[in-house]
Amino acid sequence: MNKTLLFIFIFMQNILSAQFSQRSLSSENWQFKNSKDQNWLPARVPGTVHLDLMANRVIPDPFKDENEKKVQWIENEDWDYQTAFAVSSQELKNENIDLVFNGLDTFSEIYLNGKLLKKTDNMFRKWVIPVKQYLQAGKNTIRLKFKSAVNTGKELAKNVPFTMPESPRSFVRKAQYQFGWDWGPRLVTAGIWKDVQLEFWNNAKIITVKDIQKRASETSNDVHFDVEIYAQNAGDYTLDLNSIHKKIALKKGINNISVPYDANGMKLWQPNGRGEANLYDFEVKLSKGQENIDNKKIRIGLRTVELVQEKDERGKSFYFKVNGHPLYIKGTNWIPGDSFSPRMTKEKYQKLIKDTKDAHMNMIRVWGGGIYEDDEFYKACDENGILVWQDFMFAGSFYPADEAFLNNVKEEVKDQVNRLQNHPSIALWCGNNEIDEAIVNWGYQKQFKYSKNDSLQVWKDYKKLFHEVIPNALKENLKSKNIYWPSSPSIGWGHKESLTEGDSHYWGVWWGEQPFEIYNEKVGRFMSEYGFQGTPTLETTKSMFSETPDLNLQNPTIKAHEKHARGWEIINEYLKRDYKIPTDFVPYNYVSQLLQARGMQIAIEAHRRAKPYNMGTLYWQLNDCWPVVSWSSIDYLGNWKAFHYQAKRSFEPILVSVAESDKSYDIYLISDLIKELKTDIKFELIDFRGKTIWKANQSDLLKADESKKIRSISKSELDQFDLSNAVLKISSEKDVSFEKLFFFSKPKDLKLLKPDIKIRIISSTEIELSTDVLAKDVYLIGNTHFSDNFFDLLPKTSKRIILSKPLENVEVMSLWDVMKGLQVSRDNDKR
Repeated sequence: MNKTLLFIFIFMQNILSAQFSQRSLSSENWQFKNSKDQNWLPARVPGTVHLDLMANRVIPDPFKDENEKKVQWIENEDWDYQTAFAVSSQELKNENIDLVFNGLDTFSEIYLNGKLLKKTDNMFRKWVIPVKQYLQAGKNTIRLKFKSAVNTGKELAKNVPFTMPESPRSFVRKAQYQFGWDWGPRLVTAGIWKDVQLEFWNNAKIITVKDIQKRASETSNDVHFDVEIYAQNAGDYTLDLNSIHKKIALKKGINNISVPYDANGMKLWQPNGRGEANLYDFEVKLSKGQENIDNKKIRIGLRTVELVQEKDERGKSFYFKVNGHPLYIKGTNWIPGDSFSPRMTKEKYQKLIKDTKDAHMNMIRVWGGGIYEDDEFYKACDENGILVWQDFMFAGSFYPADEAFLNNVKEEVKDQVNRLQNHPSIALWCGNNEIDEAIVNWGYQKQFKYSKNDSLQVWKDYKKLFHEVIPNALKENLKSKNIYWPSSPSIGWGHKESLTEGDSHYWGVWWGEQPFEIYNEKVGRFMSEYGFQGTPTLETTKSMFSETPDLNLQNPTIKAHEKHARGWEIINEYLKRDYKIPTDFVPYNYVSQLLQARGMQIAIEAHRRAKPYNMGTLYWQLNDCWPVVSWSSIDYLGNWKAFHYQAKRSFEPILVSVAESDKSYDIYLISDLIKELKTDIKFELIDFRGKTIWKANQSDLLKADESKKIRSISKSELDQFDLSNAVLKISSEKDVSFEKLFFFSKPKDLKLLKPDIKIRIISSTEIELSTDVLAKDVYLIGNTHFSDNFFDLLPKTSKRIILSKPLENVEVMSLWDVMKGLQVSRDNDKR
């Protein structure tokens, strides 16, 4: 019996020694210190030096008060991290042991047992270091010495004979937003920002598994898998892909094996609004004899994506075709969800992406000044049918093109493409954010007094990096699903061509201080950026304070959480045009959000009316990295601002939109459905007391995926009515129901009446609202998520709202309260 147990033990040890295995070192007892100091402090991995300093109460929370100013010294210091870990004699029997750092921020020296293993210089690369010869049975010590990225960047900048804009950030391959943006703080971090592990392997290991797809028919794709294997020992092996069993002979070194797969019966992955995001799991196993050597699991979706650009009478088209069908893109831009990325949770990723799905979006652009996002982000996009426009991490500056920098970027592209390419959500790879535009339009050459040769060198370096190195590296590592776009936008917003071809960033509103109505004229083929700022919710505003908040527009803390130099001035200028500027903070917060939502509604509806000339609208921006006044529709704590509620309405599959011309009100019906729509439509002019004073009816047939002008109402036809005291209701309940309320005047010019808003309790998480007269922009206040908010409520109607969690009291206000300077009413007073 004992011999049998011994045999089983030895047999199992042999199997274990043959298998690939990983061991996390992130959970070891890490320590850190300023390189000038002697005393070590506890640290967390993954993490950043700022988080570790906060945890040890060395610095205050930089998100609160004006503390950002107090922590700027950190970026100029060097920081050391270390840990000890044990390795068993059994583990040392493995043929190969690799030390793997999935992310180091940024310039570091890695030591193992006092031996310098590697110097790193890129936050976005994965570092795999063979370490078996340096390990010992028992205790081992890792130490990392991080150099200041700011100081290192300044030294690198000296190698260029002219001043680069935004120097030194463009010399440093790390998240550019850490150096500060007009929505984010300057918090230049350092540290071990992703997991660390030891990998043990023998004979061979799987490097990558790539699914290769070609469209075969309307309902299916041809699929095969390319498996890259590194063999330490040549010989006969077995490769299993789910139920497929294949014998292979491997040579020493790199081997590429292609495995066809019968995709018959597998359903296509569809973007949100077009069907289900069907996903399929695959496992690849590598064996030698009876021993399992390695395995990898991937999840794929069957889909094809094409970017169509065809010349037409007005320029050149720019649209995505998904699974063979044109898709109107509705979505947003993504920035990192936290200034300290390791603090992002799976739950926060999932919620934010679910919030885009719930708002009827189908694409999100990962902006080039942040990070290549965590796997959980792309997993959430896969599951929710959200396509990803993926920028490479370059933004708004000039970048060097020396050999070392270019080689570094090549490896960065390889690492990230190999990590991300199997996600069906990835639709397009874009070289950078606004660098072409920066070179052409922003006047840096004049500002920094470039010579002609300096300017030529900048353009030459740009072409080398974004038109040669990155696309070539992409081709080398990506055999299918390769759509590359060098820069977003392709043409700057000051040029007429920006609206007739390519993608467009239109900033005439906000930066140009043009009126919101200009959005009706400035419609391009694909609008990949436009936006307007709004304040965060009250809960998030209060989180800016370490003590009891003083909600006052002149409070230094609130001012410090607006990063645009003229932000408040621009918001107030637009407020004067459309609203009245409240003096108290709560009404100001409310109206600021309404202003943002109003501007973005005008933009989105103008884009959608222009289909198929315009085939995409991505507003700036979805989210925040800290509590801030910004362009986001969802604030840092995950609360929906008025804009996100409006985006949900503006992105409905069926949209009614009204465009005012000199002589008429033109009514459009826009459908994103893939079936034709028969409707009986009612047009009702209703005064604010609920009386119908004009009406009309018509039936209409709307083709699939069409924008159509269905009616023009002559202004002379409505001359007899006071339109500042009326709303046009356009609705249908046949086939697909929809409703649109159109107001003829700006909010400040409406003759609003005092509404008596009643709230009836249906359950602890459901309420019903009603009103005696029009209640404009009803605002429900409370620490919960309301299924709808900032909505208009007509008299003689009611609206039910679901609460994400129960509240004792729900506060409510409407635009009348602000326009008349009255205070918030509590629901207890209404019942």
